[in-house]
Amino acid sequence: MDGRRLHRLGRHLIELARQLSLESGVERPPEGEIAVLTDVLDNPGSSVREITQRTGFSQPHISECITRLVEDAMLATDVDPRDRRRTLVYPTDALFRAIARRTTPHLDDTLTTALGDPAKAQRARELLTELADLLLPDQ
Repeated sequence: MDGRRLHRLGRHLIELARQLSLESGVERPPEGEIAVLTDVLDNPGSSVREITQRTGFSQPHISECITRLVEDAMLATDVDPRDRRRTLVYPTDALFRAIARRTTPHLDDTLTTALGDPAKAQRARELLTELADLLLPDQ
């Protein structure tokens, strides 16, 4: 696979993910919250400052998002035992359950629509799961 094809595949997967979230019927969170959730899922135990640096949003905006997401039980915070001035942010089991609820039943439908064949959709789901297991950090 060359870089151009990989880029096209990535764009197509992003479009499928967008369709999946639209089909779920659940209102999409604001972009800042999505950025925070994504960053915390990829980097559990990060400080607010680290999340701010990676996402590019302002520190007050990140702090507000984290506060809302903690209130919604999607994230949890803890004081860094090595530096009590730092707050560390973690995903919660409630977040993982929400992700599973939102994606599992609709992914098959989205893939079947995109591929036109339930058997191909099932195979694509298996391949995507294997790819995610290989490329994404262990959660």
